Amino acid sequence: MTQARQQSIQVVAHRGASEDAPEHTLAAYTKAIEDGADALECDVRLTADGHLVCVHDRRVNRTSNGRGAVSALELADLATLDFGSWKDSEESPDWRDRELTSVLTLERLLELVVDAGRPVQLAIETKHPTRWAGQVEERLLHLLTRFGLDRPVPGQESGPGESAVRIMSFSARSLHRIASAAPELPTVYLMRFVSPLLRDGRLPAGARIAGPGMRIVRNHPGYIERLQKAGHRVHVWTVNEPEDVDLCVRLGVEAIITNRPKLVLSQLGRPA
Repeated sequence: MTQARQQSIQVVAHRGASEDAPEHTLAAYTKAIEDGADALECDVRLTADGHLVCVHDRRVNRTSNGRGAVSALELADLATLDFGSWKDSEESPDWRDRELTSVLTLERLLELVVDAGRPVQLAIETKHPTRWAGQVEERLLHLLTRFGLDRPVPGQESGPGESAVRIMSFSARSLHRIASAAPELPTVYLMRFVSPLLRDGRLPAGARIAGPGMRIVRNHPGYIERLQKAGHRVHVWTVNEPEDVDLCVRLGVEAIITNRPKLVLSQLGRPA
């Protein structure tokens, strides 16, 4: 692969610069932007009172000093919790700033991206209880429309930079809902394993980009080639080790999702 192609790989900050700062906090996303990440990845869940917040787990127990399911808590309840102290903060006193480690709404993250001072994309993964089928996607699209982020960026070529936002999910049904309501938005089908029905490189209806986990890439590099031959772009998660970055480069993937955006950018010859 040429150096130019290597440097064109998009580096996506997984839950922000989450190795260095508490995941899904303003601190993590601010650092990812400062580190030069091309895009920010986040998970979104719906609170009991209908707000989209950036939290990965179904419950807040692991990443806060509270307990309970996100879907059972209102935004005001979540705002009382500390989402930063679980992460060692001795070398980063900014994490003690409550504004930087409070629960992060998707609306606030969109404001950060819009005000970043340079183009920064978002890769948003939908998470939701089955009983709320469709509500997460509906509110997500409403918010993107408010910010003018529901359509491709004019003048940009096809590829990772074709849109300011792309929607990701392990649920083919969720992606189908997005594709039906907003066909111009790129959609990424996330995979923990290769389904027997999709071994030939096909993706489910509504999915435009393949999102295999790094384990798939290591164990089945030929599958990545089949995806590419089928005309699909490939965005890989979560790529943290230098040898895994090298493998992704050799296979010609278009985006690397990593907890270590600064280190990966440096390895690709793009230091901040």
